[in-house]
Amino acid sequence: MNRMNKRIYLDYAATTPLHPEVLEVMKIYFLEEFGNPSSVHTSGQKAREAIENARRTIAEALGARPDEIIFTSGGSESDNTAIKGVAYAMAEKGNHIITTKIEHHAVLEPFHFLQAHGFKATFLPVDRYGIVDPDDVKKAITDKTILVSIMHANNEIGTIEPIEEISKICRQKGVYFHTDAVQSFGAIDTNVNSLGVDLLSISAHKFYGPKGVGVLYIRKGTRIEPLLHGGAQEMGKRASTHNVPGIVGMAKAVELAIKEMPQRVEHSRRLRDKLIKCLLDNVDDIILNGHPQKRLPNNCHVIVKYIEGEALLMRLDQIGIEVATGSACSSGSLEPSHVLTALGVPIEDARGSIRMTLGRLTTDEDIDFVCEHFPRIVKELRAISPLTGK
Repeated sequence: MNRMNKRIYLDYAATTPLHPEVLEVMKIYFLEEFGNPSSVHTSGQKAREAIENARRTIAEALGARPDEIIFTSGGSESDNTAIKGVAYAMAEKGNHIITTKIEHHAVLEPFHFLQAHGFKATFLPVDRYGIVDPDDVKKAITDKTILVSIMHANNEIGTIEPIEEISKICRQKGVYFHTDAVQSFGAIDTNVNSLGVDLLSISAHKFYGPKGVGVLYIRKGTRIEPLLHGGAQEMGKRASTHNVPGIVGMAKAVELAIKEMPQRVEHSRRLRDKLIKCLLDNVDDIILNGHPQKRLPNNCHVIVKYIEGEALLMRLDQIGIEVATGSACSSGSLEPSHVLTALGVPIEDARGSIRMTLGRLTTDEDIDFVCEHFPRIVKELRAISPLTGK
């Protein structure tokens, strides 16, 4: 069967296709209601109304107040604003910040930046499943600690962190707590009150919304300095002309994500379990990474020993199967995944990692096709691999 005309996309953790209903609502604000929300005339006020309606929709989905929702350009800006913004605002109280070794680079790099500018950072270890111990967080907090930032779910291995437990610790210690929920929104509960967080980041293109737009939730009373200075947009917390089509599109994607979450989760989990079973049953020397139960419903991350993950990715791509070897933001790097290294995976094994993430358009036929060809390609690669005689 020739599948070259039908690509099988299994990289939904990197990005998702725009939902058709999202595109329809965005068109209006590209072509008709194109006003600047900061303008006082009728066109501007129509755009302003659309922005505020979107803010209310997203606030309701997160269990937040509308004035706690700040629009950004995406997950990276939301993370940077949360981390640097709190650090700058709280510098008089302390200069210690805490995260884990397996965070997305959008969190790790701001931490490294702040380290270079006088802040002290602690990077906590995780266990072999990628879970941080809340007791380690508690022990790491000092009287100089001003922020803890720990992701809700890992973007590579899919492991879900004990955010509720950690938030209680932070609250007791009087420390702000931020979570990167870019991978988890729309897949598991991200109600900010259930989680107990002070700041939370999401990005629209991870749940069938447009690229280039995101949200930072900032709990009322949280001290934070803006990164962008200029106009008074976003209650003075983020200057820049609003991306009206993007914001309206994100709100529609949020609405659909909440409405369709039970069906989407069940669909992804069933196909993911089918894929994992198939791979573990039919490929020797293969390891499932991440927690077997406490993981995102669409994530299948494996190590295929004795071959290079990049070689496997390219061979799969040749027959129309699109996967990843790790985070999309670190693709092209020759270094092994920092996430797998933190799990204690040997470097030679880490280089054989493959991430497959499923979505609302994935079908049983797609998984059957992968199961048919994946073991064969692994066998062929191992036959020519310098890493083994298999």
